[in-house]
Amino acid sequence: MTATDTSPAPVGEPRRLSPLQLASRYGTVTALALLILFNLVMTPNFLSWQTLNVNLTQVAAIVIVATGMTLVIATGGIDLSVGSLMAIAGAVAPMIFLGTLLPIDNPVLSLALAFLLPIFVTMGFGWFNGLLVTRYAIQPIVATLVLFIAGRGIAQVVTNGNLQVFKNPGFQWIAMGHVAGIPAQVALMLVVAGFAWALIRYTMFGRQILAVGGNERAARLAGISVKRVKSLVYIISGALAGLAGLVVVARNSASDANLVGLGMELDAIAAVAVGGSLLTGGRANIVGTLLGALVIQLVRYTLLANGVPDAAALVVKAGLIILAVYVQQRADRS
Repeated sequence: MTATDTSPAPVGEPRRLSPLQLASRYGTVTALALLILFNLVMTPNFLSWQTLNVNLTQVAAIVIVATGMTLVIATGGIDLSVGSLMAIAGAVAPMIFLGTLLPIDNPVLSLALAFLLPIFVTMGFGWFNGLLVTRYAIQPIVATLVLFIAGRGIAQVVTNGNLQVFKNPGFQWIAMGHVAGIPAQVALMLVVAGFAWALIRYTMFGRQILAVGGNERAARLAGISVKRVKSLVYIISGALAGLAGLVVVARNSASDANLVGLGMELDAIAAVAVGGSLLTGGRANIVGTLLGALVIQLVRYTLLANGVPDAAALVVKAGLIILAVYVQQRADRS
């Protein structure tokens, strides 16, 4: 073919990808590799177990939340409430095993409720988000903005704005424990991401999620219950936000409704965007989300380790989102 030939490639000839398509497909892996290489050269003790443990444990909550965000975005939605739902879960759990919410004498029962009740509560708020989106046809960014604002207020009211400091080894195991030598929260992160990956790849519900995000009208004509699919992904997102909230407060040995989950919605959206999932819906790259979260965490670590203020990480994070969306749009057009 000549340089000006626009005919399709012959059968059997591999299709050549444009530079932007290559960047869209392999950009996250390349960015992660470059960050690791830079730190190997410039950052002392980067290969130490302590550094690896810090980065993996810091990224665990981001991945858990971003996994739910990936499913929501795959349907063409968005969930701005995840940070506030983390705060609610993080506020409720200590109140249960400390006895300030429910007077339960059985420590095993109170511990079980401390894990389960907050997640059921955040699932309920996720259902509320889905209700606004599906039944009342409110745009997802507006519908979830409601709990983005009110959710943290609910957490503050529940705790009277007080810091809850605790020491409960059973509850803190979720963040402090280990499974076969792997930090429990990292193992939990991998399990959540693995289930979501299998859901998208192998189940009918996963295909319905992509169909709804790809073309909602066509999905409806094909007999898919669009409202049910959307409602379920918001419930899943709420549940995972609640789980991440438990991990964060267990790791900190304290619950502060003002700080738990603060800015997490931005980290989750950034991880999804950098990971290659289309923010317009129709694509869900769970592995990409995991890698995108690692990129975001390593960017922050790299800046801090080299004396750059933490505030600069916010600017870099914004730049990464813009770049990722730009590359996606250009790659889809080419």
